[in-house]
Amino acid sequence: MSDVRVLLVDANSETLSELKERLDTAGYQVSTTLDRHGLHEHLTHDIPDVILIDGDIRGYEVRDLVANVKERFEFLPTIVMTSEQDPSMVADGMRRGAFDFLSKPVDFTRLEISLKNATHLHRLMIKVNQLQSQYQRRGQFMGIIGISPRMQTIYSIIENVGETDVTVFVTGASGTGKELIAQGLHDVSPRAKKRFVAINCAAIPKDLLESELFGHERGAFTGATTRYRGCCEQADGGTLFLDEICEMDINLQSKLLRFLQERSFRRLGAKDDIHVDVRVVAATNRDPLEAVRAGSFREDLYYRLNVVPVEVPRLKERKEDIPLLANHFLEKFSSKYGKYFYDFSAEAIGAMLSYDWPGNVREIENMIERIVVLFAGSQVTENMLPRHLLESDGSENIGSGGTGEDTFGEEGVILPMQEVEKRTIQRALSLCRGNVSQASRRLQIGQATLYRKIKKYNLVPNRS
Repeated sequence: MSDVRVLLVDANSETLSELKERLDTAGYQVSTTLDRHGLHEHLTHDIPDVILIDGDIRGYEVRDLVANVKERFEFLPTIVMTSEQDPSMVADGMRRGAFDFLSKPVDFTRLEISLKNATHLHRLMIKVNQLQSQYQRRGQFMGIIGISPRMQTIYSIIENVGETDVTVFVTGASGTGKELIAQGLHDVSPRAKKRFVAINCAAIPKDLLESELFGHERGAFTGATTRYRGCCEQADGGTLFLDEICEMDINLQSKLLRFLQERSFRRLGAKDDIHVDVRVVAATNRDPLEAVRAGSFREDLYYRLNVVPVEVPRLKERKEDIPLLANHFLEKFSSKYGKYFYDFSAEAIGAMLSYDWPGNVREIENMIERIVVLFAGSQVTENMLPRHLLESDGSENIGSGGTGEDTFGEEGVILPMQEVEKRTIQRALSLCRGNVSQASRRLQIGQATLYRKIKKYNLVPNRS
């Protein structure tokens, strides 16, 4: 028991010393305090495995003390020792979060059993929390959905770069979620409590973009009736996201370059510079080097922005994320519109996996919303999908694993969906060496569902 840490709270210093001596002798690591104030102070710098409280502490309701600990540290167990065990008091204390009540004088053997069980529960819940966090990380990170290796790489970049102030350049096709990545960088950074300001350089006329970025003074131009604080000033202390940066006018790019170098700018019509503390993230759906070669994007601005490059893959390049995204949006829009959809048929998932999604994540989100609005039911079926998706030739074969090999039959042969599902499960079990738990995670279905399908198709998990 030498690694079990006990915090002993007892109003009587003599009793405290005696019990501490016994616990020390038994091999526990014991800290002590005489009152609730000492308890709260201790918990600010050291969390024990168990808190052992004298139920006869005066001046504070012990049940409230237990509830307070439970509120601050959900899984930290408290054991209460009391000379009077009124059943209603014990029941109320347990409801408020006490792990156990012991009668005084305390039977030391009974105490050790309670300490052992409480410690085991505490450490088990910590482990469960860690595993849940890891699982959630695999499926979702900072609002970004995806389990594919390329998305995991992006998550790592966000974690590592988010704490710094370096400029990040995000590239990727429209609809891939570039702004979510910029938002993620902001949310994990020390700037998270300040503003995240986004501006789409392609959506604002070039004559107005400078004013939108840097602001203007009253009377700076016709229509400027009041002073305006631009996005660079609004984002002071936070993050400025410049979307579709390659669409910015070449003349304005030189002013942006100066801002990036000096972190200062001048409002239109002003005489003095304004200095701000801003982290900049830029994005484009074009190839920025191609824009540099074409002369529409300054080379020095490109290198100033491209300190840390992040390339977001198209959805067709991370097809293992399609079921996860589809279910995420199905849950989101079912809740929004008061519908009761809960999953997709195998045929619907198969059709979605065969489609190339030129509109990327935005397209699948819009499609799921349209289905939820137009249809009713519990399961999204193939006939609810748009015709163009069903008529897609499926440039990549389901289950090919990216090798280009057709694992479902001869070229040009269309198999029934049940056969497609059977072969997909068979291949997943083979790749996972018969590990049903791992196969269910990679197939994005529950273990119970997978076991039923294994039985349905008479498959035998091969653990070789």
